[in-house]
Amino acid sequence: MEAWYMDDSSEDQRQPHHLNPVQLVSHEKLAALGVLHWNLDADRYETDSKLQEIRKKRGYSYQDIITVSPEKLPNYEHKIRSFFEEHIHLDEEIRYCLDGSGYFDVRDLGDRWIRIWVKKGDMIVLPAGSYHRFTLDNNNYIKVAMRLFVGEPVWTPYNRPQDEHPVRKQYISLFAPQ
Repeated sequence: MEAWYMDDSSEDQRQPHHLNPVQLVSHEKLAALGVLHWNLDADRYETDSKLQEIRKKRGYSYQDIITVSPEKLPNYEHKIRSFFEEHIHLDEEIRYCLDGSGYFDVRDLGDRWIRIWVKKGDMIVLPAGSYHRFTLDNNNYIKVAMRLFVGEPVWTPYNRPQDEHPVRKQYISLFAPQ
């Protein structure tokens, strides 16, 4: 996994959008925003004891797998636009990249975009209440991703602005410097 601050360009969202000069973001900085990451063996996901341990410890009881590509995802253009709308969720967003690659963009506490490039083997957790969005990169393909959930799957995006939403306020109280 790699991460960097993004430029403000509105050009093709699948481009890296590096600042000039590039400003990389450390795993520690992401962790301070509540973003968790593991690198796992995607070729052994069905039997990977490390994945099973993470799932058990964090209570991830449901999973599904989707492939995001023009050929595989019904209503592809509509879905990719909705994934790229800035939003929050009431629960964590947990994704495990089994193949391909894509970008999760998250807002830092100063409202700047950080682009997180996930590739095969990367598992990422975005905390509830964090502003984020997703897009493919130039490969135009990701097998995501195993989507993991605590209990029954709920994927309801609450598009920005949501600053007054209780889950957003809770996120700020947990991760904003006091």
